[in-house]
Amino acid sequence: MNAPGVFITGTDTGAGKTTASAALLHALRAQGLRAVGMKPLASGCTRDDAGRWRNDDALALQAASDPRPAYDDVNPFALPLPLAPEFAARDAGVEVDMAPILAANARLAAQADFVLVEGVGGWLAPLTATIDQVDLVRALDLPVVLVVGMRLGCLNHARLSARAIVGDGVRLAGWIASEVDPDMACRDDNFDALCRRLPAPCLGRLRWNPASDPAALAGELCTAELMAG
Repeated sequence: MNAPGVFITGTDTGAGKTTASAALLHALRAQGLRAVGMKPLASGCTRDDAGRWRNDDALALQAASDPRPAYDDVNPFALPLPLAPEFAARDAGVEVDMAPILAANARLAAQADFVLVEGVGGWLAPLTATIDQVDLVRALDLPVVLVVGMRLGCLNHARLSARAIVGDGVRLAGWIASEVDPDMACRDDNFDALCRRLPAPCLGRLRWNPASDPAALAGELCTAELMAG
């Protein structure tokens, strides 16, 4: 049985997916759910004291999860170079395929009520030469939440991303405004314009604060749409 959960994508690399994902995990936990995070592919890793490849985003999702899952289930493919996964895997001599990801997701689902799966980059960033993110979303049968990096160009990037997600035949459950540029002009105007134009409800607005703890941001997010879906 597929895990109840959600797939998190962004308008681009650096849109704030991991911060939003960790905050959403805390928000779900505040509702009494056992919620765990997953980053199936992560490029840009460093070795820990035991010599194992570890990725900061995957570690952040692991830390925000309860119960605390095994790292290898959170991040089945940890790729050293900070490149698109297709190229990072090629450099590492790793063949990425769907089976280990689906198996890890099933193990996470067995210990939790809700599994949040964070993608890579933007919606159309490929996972491999033959696998797109939509293929994973379909295999897991998950709705999608779009994290919009609030900066110049976000209206175009968000609308194109939403159009692509819906056009791929998956459900866009909502979007989260992630303020990544403290100097963005007309920030409120852009937010209001997105609220009017995106074909899904806004689940929250994460204000610019580089020192914010994801647990503190949880109160800015609404999980009702996810629970209803």
